[in-house]
Order: sequence, then C-alpha cells, then structure tokens
Amino acid sequence: MASQGIVEEFLSLKSDTDADVLTMQCGDFYEFFAEDAELVAEELDLKVSQKSSHGSSYPMAGVPVDDLTPYLKALVERGYRIAVANQFEGADGDHYREVTRVVTPGTLLETDDAEARYIAAVVGDVDNSGGGVDFGLAFADATTGQFLVTTAADVDAGLSELHRFDPVEILPGPDVRGDDAVTRRLRESTEATVSLFEADAFAPGRAAHALREQFGRETLDSVGIDEDAAVRAAGAVLRYVEETGAGVLPSMTRLQSFESSVHLELDSTTQRNLELTETMQGASDGTLLATIDHTVTAPGRRLLQEWVTRPRCDRAELTRRLDCVDALASAALARERVREALEGGYDLERLAARTTSGSADARDLLAVRETLEILPAVAESIDGSPLSDSPLTGIAERPDRAAVRAIREELDTALADDPPKTVRQGGLFRRGYDDELDDVLTRYAEAKEWIDTLADREKRRHGLSHVTVDRNKTDGHYIQVGKSVADQVPDRYTEIKTLKNSKRFVTDELEEREREILRLEEARGDLEYDLFCDLRDRVADHAELLQDVGRALAEIDALASLATHAAGNDWARPELTAPGPLDIEAGRHPVVEQTTEFVPNDLRMDADADGAGESGGRDFLLVTGPNMSGKSTYMRQVALITLLAQVGSFVPARSATIGVVDGIYTRVGALDELAQGRSTFMIEMQELSNILHSASADSLVVLDEVGRGTATYDGISIAWAATEYLHNEIRAKTLFATHYHELTSLADHLDRIANVHVAVDDAGDDVTFLRTIEEGPTDRSYGVHVAELAGVPDPVVSRADEVLERLRGDEAIDVRGGSESAAGDGHQVVFDLDSGGFRTEASADGGATDREGSRPSTPSADDRDEPQIDPAAESVLDDLRSVDVDETPPVELLGKVLDWQEELDGDG
Repeated sequence: MASQGIVEEFLSLKSDTDADVLTMQCGDFYEFFAEDAELVAEELDLKVSQKSSHGSSYPMAGVPVDDLTPYLKALVERGYRIAVANQFEGADGDHYREVTRVVTPGTLLETDDAEARYIAAVVGDVDNSGGGVDFGLAFADATTGQFLVTTAADVDAGLSELHRFDPVEILPGPDVRGDDAVTRRLRESTEATVSLFEADAFAPGRAAHALREQFGRETLDSVGIDEDAAVRAAGAVLRYVEETGAGVLPSMTRLQSFESSVHLELDSTTQRNLELTETMQGASDGTLLATIDHTVTAPGRRLLQEWVTRPRCDRAELTRRLDCVDALASAALARERVREALEGGYDLERLAARTTSGSADARDLLAVRETLEILPAVAESIDGSPLSDSPLTGIAERPDRAAVRAIREELDTALADDPPKTVRQGGLFRRGYDDELDDVLTRYAEAKEWIDTLADREKRRHGLSHVTVDRNKTDGHYIQVGKSVADQVPDRYTEIKTLKNSKRFVTDELEEREREILRLEEARGDLEYDLFCDLRDRVADHAELLQDVGRALAEIDALASLATHAAGNDWARPELTAPGPLDIEAGRHPVVEQTTEFVPNDLRMDADADGAGESGGRDFLLVTGPNMSGKSTYMRQVALITLLAQVGSFVPARSATIGVVDGIYTRVGALDELAQGRSTFMIEMQELSNILHSASADSLVVLDEVGRGTATYDGISIAWAATEYLHNEIRAKTLFATHYHELTSLADHLDRIANVHVAVDDAGDDVTFLRTIEEGPTDRSYGVHVAELAGVPDPVVSRADEVLERLRGDEAIDVRGGSESAAGDGHQVVFDLDSGGFRTEASADGGATDREGSRPSTPSADDRDEPQIDPAAESVLDDLRSVDVDETPPVELLGKVLDWQEELDGDG
C-alpha cells in the first residue's frame, strides 16, 4: 500500500479509538504518524521523519516490530493509553490493519515490576430508603489473574481500600464521576491513571451477566456478593479487560469477595505515618516492608507487601501463619533448604496470564517448567524435617501434584533446552516430540548435509582445487572456484558472478536443493509454530493450577522471610487474644533498631473486662516528655508491633500479648497542602475527625499532639475534649503524646487514663534524654534545650531561658527593643502576665503610665543597666517572643531556628 494510503488508514483508525496514542504495524515496523509521532518523539526520543498524504506532510516515527514492548512500557508508565493496530493479509493479497489491543496502565502484561498492577472500578450506590451510600470496589490484576470485590460504607472507607491496593488504573462509575467532590478526592488521593469507561458497562444487569459468564452462574451466591454496587464494579472491570484486548480473561478464574471486617483497618494516613511501604520522603528503604523483606522470589515479595498493607483480624488464620513462622524460625537448616529450593523460581501467576493471552513465548514455557520443578523440591525440604509437623506441609500439598507433574513432564519432553525467543523460526522443540516434525527435520538435515559435503565431492569428482560452497542473500547457495581452475569446471556449472580471484557457479541440482531447504525451513517454522500454539493452549487450560502453585510457593517464601528476620533479630512470638489487652515487654521499633542501639520499653494496657470502667482498667496513656526524646518512636513501635502480630509475624519484643484490634488510626504530624487549600492545622483536624468517626472500642489510636497548630487555649480545649470523647464514648486503646501538661490531671478524674513519660536526667548542668518510659507525668518539655541542640545562637538561648524562668515565676517580662525605648524616651515595654497585655515603664523614677493609663511597676536596677542588643538579635528576639517554644511542633520550630540563624549570620 502506498504511503498516502498508510497515513490515511492510520488517521482513520485513530479517529475510531479513544486511546491517547495509536501505533500501526507496517511490515517490519510499528509506525506513529502526525501528532502521535511528535508525542512519542518527545517522550521517547525517537527520530521523526516526514510522510506525505494528499499533498500534506505528516511527521512519522517508528520502531521495529520486535522492539515495540519497551516503548509501550515507557508510554504506559507515563500514563498514556496506546492502541496497537496489527497488520493482516486479505484474501486478495492486500494488507489491512485492525486495532487488536489497547495497552493501559492496568492491562500492561510485559512488566518486570514485582508489585501488583491492579485495575480498580469504583461505583457509588445510593440507598434511597435510608439515604446512605455504598461504594462497590473491584480490583483485578491482569498480570496475575487475581480478582477481588468488596463494598465500602462511605467515601473515606472506599478511599482507604484504594490506598491499600494502590491500583495503577481506576475506572470510576458514572455516579462517581458525576460527583465533583468525590472525583476530586479520588484524583488527589491516588497517583493512578483515571480512565473513563463506557457507562453501559456499569449497568447492573449487564455486569451480573458478565460475572456469571466468566465465573459460573452460581458464583455470585456462593461467594456472597449480593451488593449491587460491587456487582457493577466487577462487571465493568471484566468488560474493560475484554475490550482492551489483553486476552487474559481465561486467567481470571476466581472471584473473591472480602469483608473489611476480616482485615485490620488502615487508612491512608496511618499507612503513611507508619511508613509501611514508603517513607515520608517517598523512599522504599527505611520502611517496614523493606526491613522484613527477605523473600527470594517476586511473588513472595508481592504477597508479603499484601500482608503488611492488609493485616488480618482472623485469629485462626494468624495462628496458622505464626505456627509456620515458628517452625521455620526454629529450624535454621531446614529453613535455608526451603529458601534455596525457592531461589530461581519465576512468577507463575504472571506466566499463567501470559499463556492465556497468547503472548507467552518458548522461554516463558521453559520458565513454567523450571518453576513447577521447584514445588516437589520445596515439599521434599519440608518432609522429613522439623517443618513436617507444621502447616507448611498443607501449603505444599495444596496444588494437585499429579497434574503439576504431568504438565512439567510434557514441557520437558517438548521444549528444547535453549529455545529462541521468536516462535516462528523453528528450534523450539526436541526431537521425538512430534513425528511429522521429526520427518521434516530429518529431510532438512539430509539436504543441509548434501550441501555441506558438496565441495569435497566436487573436488574429488572433477579434480578441482580451491572449491568452496557458501550462501548469501544476493546469490543464494553457490559454488566458488579459484580463477586458476575456473576453466576446468564441467559444463553443468552456470557462472553467476566473477570476482577478482574467483568465479561463482550454480548447478540445477544445487538450485533444487536450495529450494528444498527453503521449503523445509518454511514448513518447519509453520509446523513448530502450530505445535507451540497447541502446547501453549494446553498450558493455558491449566492456568488455575499454575496460579495455585505460584501462590503456594509465594506463601512459603513470605513465611520464610518473616522467620528469617525473626531469627536474626531476636523477635518473639506474640500471644494473640480476643480484643482487650496490649502487654509488651521490652518492645522495640522494628525499623529504628536496625540502625541504632535501641532502648527497649514496656507497655501495659488492659481494658476492664466488663467495660464499665470501674475495675482499674488502663487503656488510655497520656505520654509526656521532651521533644526528640522518643515519644513518637515509642508510640509508633506499639502500633507496628500490633500490626506485625496481625500480619502473622513475630514481633520485636521480649514478649507480647496482643488483643486483636479492628483498626489502627494515627495522627502524628502534617505538612501544609496549600495547593489543595489545606493548612497544617486543617489537615490535623481532618485527621482527628476521621479517627473520632471511625475508631471503635476495639481499635488502637495513636495521637502525637492535637491542637498545636492554633492558639494555646484553643489547642488545649480541642485536646481536652478529644481526650474525653475517646475515653468516654469510643473507649479505644489510645496513646496520646502531648505537651499540654494540663491534660495530665485528667488521669485523676478519668479512671482508665494513666500517665507515662520519657525519663530525663537533668542533674547538674547537662540534660540527657534517657529514652525510657516511666510511670507518671512530667511538667517540663525542655524545648529551650532542644533549641540549643539545634544550634540556636547563645544569646537567643540565654534570653529564652530567662523568659521561661519569668513565665514559671508568673513574673512580668520586659520587651527589649520595644518601640518606646527605641525612640529614646527612657521607657521600655513589658508584658504583664496578669493582664495578658503590654505596658510601658519609665526607666528612672516610675513616672510613666501603661497604655491603658494605669501606673506600672518600677523596673529593677538590673533592667535599667541591661546592655543594648544589636538590631539583628533584637529582630530574632521579637520572633521568639511570639513563639511558644514548649508547644510549637519540632519541625516548625527547627524551621524558625534556621530562619533565625540565617538572619543572624547575614547581619554578621
């Protein structure tokens, strides 16, 4: 087809697709034209040329057919949806193109990333009878075939589930995308690509039909999916996967419904604050997952991440996991044998998806074979070892071992040891696999041998020297004879080329043998391709079995990872009980202990049995102490120890009794989000609101300061009221760190509140933070000491000490550098604690009055003789006077200190 027709065909196909980019196969290349060519050239640094169509010139860029995949991945990672149009040959021999696939972030199969790649559909369903809203959510991983469905009670719960699964692509239903507020929160809370899919796919009847066709007519009832919103979300995902042409629907063999109550509630704020998979700075190093991850396979790591972000509340399942970890941690040699057997395993779930999509090549099937061989090796490592009495045996026996053996043996019989990556050029199979192929290979070998021995035969037959037989693309096979004997060749030789020192000839028999070799090569390629497709289809028919094996190996790998970390870091098995007690002896922070000599601390919280609050229960701890002394670390370690126990892991403690909690909620500091119109204090209040609305009596709440982003009295009032509400109404286990020491008196009046503090050694001139938690409150925060540690200039620290002493003594504070004294009129400004305002004082005989006309007190001789401070230091002091050092958040205080230092250094 002429170039004009190609461009026109491209533009026509592009107009019929809603993809962002189209690439169209033209022979051995995939081409991009017009705006798409300019886009990919800029994004991927491709060279742009020009093609003409109907008198116009269009930009064009292309990549070889075999090299398309990395370019697709790069575009998808940038958030683009790419339509792929493949080339076909019609009955008349002309070529035409059709869009066969739309590659999106959620349907990209060619990924080396170990993490799950979920497509999520979100549907809002208004309950007209009660006015409530249920959100249906469906999560499908096209690379593994996993398919999960649930419902959420409201927007916040739905967004929490989305954060937990971290999808790469989201399909909002018509009702969701019609709600501007929900859509805005959806886009703000996730980095996923939001794709608008046809509204019909979310229709209840159509969605239910799609689910029954995919998973069986009785599946909806058997897995307990009776919510309309969940059905609509699941059906839309199926339709989307089908219409994008990924070809992986056959790998989606299980529809799994899950209830939020089965999993510990972790909202997005808590996941961020506890740094489960990403630090506050966005890194993976330094997270809980990175710390405990000793997996040796990609599926094992993916499953471990799922466990960390979705801890369970089911004690039976957690006990099963703990039994496995206990056995593995106690049997070092057996554990290492298991891990060695797992090493080198491939991602069977993703390989299953590739077989069902028809994209698996011979090396993929070889990887299937090699990974299937791991299952009996792992089972053998478990059998006959101390692990044989643990639940690990059941995990290894879960897949159908006989069926696994049959697939493995067929692949072993079929595939060559080192097959080529392409599946159309032969070399894929062993001899003996197929009789027809063996016959072709035999005839091909005979023809090749005839040509390979032709030169020797011709030398002997005709007495020629300097005779060779070779092949190139231009001449095909030929006989090359040196010029010195070229006139001695027989008459049946036909000359085809003369070179400087030789001549090339062909014979009728050589040309016939060449044609036979070409026919056999083509026949071999076609036959092997057909055989391979049949083999791949048979493997795809067992996709569910491959997934079973993959998940079993992944689970053993994840459990072995937990055991490896427990054994190497002196972690203890927690005792899980019904909701209630939380008793940790010598607990440590699982991440911080890796990089520092950690000071362990105990924790005891035991709610009263009858819930009446009259039996000495203790489930609300007010934590006081200096900044930077370890309060936040202490509270986070309690949350992480609880979470680890509900992952099924050992915990960093000498011992731990964990009453299973239904959720962990944290508020531990915030940054301004000015672009969204939210200040630090607004974020703090929104996080507090979520906790007060969401937590239950079986939850664990961690509050690291409340109310510190506003005026002192406002902040104390909010913190006081929140404490009462958590204690009296919600009754959740709570750790509340505060610098509002007024709150500590609540322990004298609310019977389940207890005070603890971080110990400090302030004997003598030095202050040492001991990092140990002791009973009782403290009345000092040592904020000025922290300022000194941060490098605040000595004059400022000294003045702050002086101001602090006056505040503690309820004495008036003179304002140095005030406007009156600066004017040289012999007066200075003083802050009067009793009135809460400023007054002016005479420096000599007390003749002045304050700003309200009352007679002020006379300044002391020391005040009158005070030396003047330079303007830069005076400005810093002015700022300091407006800051409550004890109550300002550490990050904010350090920011101010840096500003003060720059001001002072600049002046000097």
